[in-house]
Amino acid sequence: MEWPNEQQNQCIPKMEEFLSYTNDVISVSLSSISVLFFLITLLVLGLFISHWDTPIVRANNRSLSFLLLVSIKLSFLSVFLFLGRPVDITCMLRIITFGITFSIAVSSLLAKTIMVCVAFKATKPGSSWRKWLGVKLSNSVVLFCSSIQIIICMTWLAISPPFQELDIHTSPGTIIIQCNEGSAIGFYSVIGYMGLLAAVSFVLAFLARSLPDSFNEAKYITFSMLLFCSVWITMIPAYLSTKGKNTVCVEIFAILTSSAGLLACIFLPKCYTILLRPDVNMKSNLLRNN
Repeated sequence: MEWPNEQQNQCIPKMEEFLSYTNDVISVSLSSISVLFFLITLLVLGLFISHWDTPIVRANNRSLSFLLLVSIKLSFLSVFLFLGRPVDITCMLRIITFGITFSIAVSSLLAKTIMVCVAFKATKPGSSWRKWLGVKLSNSVVLFCSSIQIIICMTWLAISPPFQELDIHTSPGTIIIQCNEGSAIGFYSVIGYMGLLAAVSFVLAFLARSLPDSFNEAKYITFSMLLFCSVWITMIPAYLSTKGKNTVCVEIFAILTSSAGLLACIFLPKCYTILLRPDVNMKSNLLRNN
């Protein structure tokens, strides 16, 4: 924990390195961006609540839209768990928070895509798909997919949880305070399961992108999942090639970018219609188009 001075006649404490809340410009910038996007998500949620009964909010299950907005808000706030001096509890909370919140978000998009496909199938006369229409199917998809991620996280924490690690070898004279993931299998299982959900959502949304629907979200879900997968695929080599606070910056950047991508791709087109094209967001216009 100590290091010789220049005269080599006494020992002095080594410098400690971690992503501080206040001492690093990059951490102040990342936290400011996180708060900004959180406030934007809050405004979008308020806009959707104020237009609760309009067709564009009700389309594709509004409860899923609210759940998706809440999970995106939590993912922006989870950035603050990555800042400051790491301790055992924050190292464990990091994984649980971002793993579960993103799984809920992607599961909500998967449920939305499935509802689009089921709704199209149910329009055919005498279709047996009609019995699957409703909130039960979407809620079941979100609950089932999220539960698997929760089980993975709990198993990881029970067998080999993340912990605080002091790296005294990488940089001479500096103690890098970081989180050790504990089990590499657990970490990649959480990331891999998120990637699996995103890939399934992307494929289904891509296949359903051209289905006839006045407010078909499938094409927006396709773009959002493409961005989501691209961010996390490029994050893995960057994560493995960095050390210390640079690794934390990579994780935070991936969280902010993927969350902002979900918010922009899914909700900005709807906000544009609500605010600037209210004539489109009317039941009479919807019936006339049909």
